Amino acid sequence: MQHKCKVTVIEKKLYPDLQEKYLADPKSGACDFYHVGDEFIFKRYGAKDDYWRLGNGTQCSEAWDCISRYVYAALQGGSIMRGWTNDERMMIACCNDGTRPVVFKIERIDYKVLYIDGIDDELSKKAVADALKTIETVTDVEFNEEEGFIEAAMDADVPNEELSRAVENCGNYRVTKIDE
Repeated sequence: MQHKCKVTVIEKKLYPDLQEKYLADPKSGACDFYHVGDEFIFKRYGAKDDYWRLGNGTQCSEAWDCISRYVYAALQGGSIMRGWTNDERMMIACCNDGTRPVVFKIERIDYKVLYIDGIDDELSKKAVADALKTIETVTDVEFNEEEGFIEAAMDADVPNEELSRAVENCGNYRVTKIDE
């Protein structure tokens, strides 16, 4: 199984009384780096490795200091917070800024990479995506045009044979390789 990590900004807080009392700029306001609803996907597959590049400049260093350990655990396929959250693939964390913290939801996304021959247009992409989504635990299908593969995200492991059968039964397609 491969793993990605999705980080979503779910809330921003502001404590003006603390800013007034302790900051050089007492009117600095809420964090202007992040916005509620921002989503960031971190990957470590093939040539892609967002983790070691601080999200390719998408993250504030103070926030990264707090969330990076959870992102790393997710990318390695580990439990992000066993026994603390209601889903060990998820964590809620916030940045270090005590006067204007940003709250993040950090999620491990488990997936397999499928290399498939015969996909050559939007109709064939839709047919393959629909076929894969008929499998109960497949939650999303994403095409990587650049590198020529499909990512099938799933809540629980699906045998490779079942993935291949779903793809090959929906048309003239052949699964040539599955990376777990």
